[in-house]
Amino acid sequence: MTDLPEKIGEERVDIALGGLARLDAMPVSGHVGVFEEVFTGLEQALASVDGTPDQHR
Repeated sequence: MTDLPEKIGEERVDIALGGLARLDAMPVSGHVGVFEEVFTGLEQALASVDGTPDQHR
């Protein structure tokens, strides 16, 4: 897997991207769920920055 920076500097983004660390320990069949969780976390972080209502809560 590509090495990711330890921290981006935005706590919500760091938490979301931290989920990618689980990929090495799981079968490929489980990766989709992790990617969906990470994507949702990144969407929520972006929505909070631009003032868009969070549709996932």
